Amino acid sequence: MTKLFLLRHGRTAVNADGRMQGLIDEPLDQAGRAQVEAAARHIGTPDLVVSSPLLRARQTAEAFGVPYEVDPRWVEMDYGVLDGRRLADIDPMIWVRWREDPSFRPDGGESLVELDQRVAAACQSLCLQVPNGSVVVTTHVTPIKSAVVWALHASADLHWHLRVDQATLTRIEVGPGGPVLVSFNETM
Repeated sequence: MTKLFLLRHGRTAVNADGRMQGLIDEPLDQAGRAQVEAAARHIGTPDLVVSSPLLRARQTAEAFGVPYEVDPRWVEMDYGVLDGRRLADIDPMIWVRWREDPSFRPDGGESLVELDQRVAAACQSLCLQVPNGSVVVTTHVTPIKSAVVWALHASADLHWHLRVDQATLTRIEVGPGGPVLVSFNETM
């Protein structure tokens, strides 16, 4: 059985300020570093650690104190022109359009459908790579939501009903019967 531990990175100055961080490559702040150190102690040493290429996720992976792999499929969703904008400042009609159409792509960005496809492929690859063991993936809000969509065989609409807090853990176990969501948004 493959045990996937999906760990959202800790706090950064950008997300502490209520902004869409997306592909903005900011480091963890002091609180974020403390969050991921506590998470790593809680989880322990896995068989494999995989990280998004963004700095905040790599710093989260480093908290485990073991070598890790970087997989670009775990990068945060590309919000395009919305990157760096305050959530409250985004035109409400964009949110409506996004909720109604999972193939909606902000200018220069990525759709939920595209994100779900790349994360599903990453999940399946990890199950082949570590068929009997534990894998920690240090990643971001929307890839974690996409992994839950994959585990539950749900549609992209599920994204809008999930909240992933900073430095929280989502667990998925994958055995002969397929993926099972074990926990979601678990705090340490």
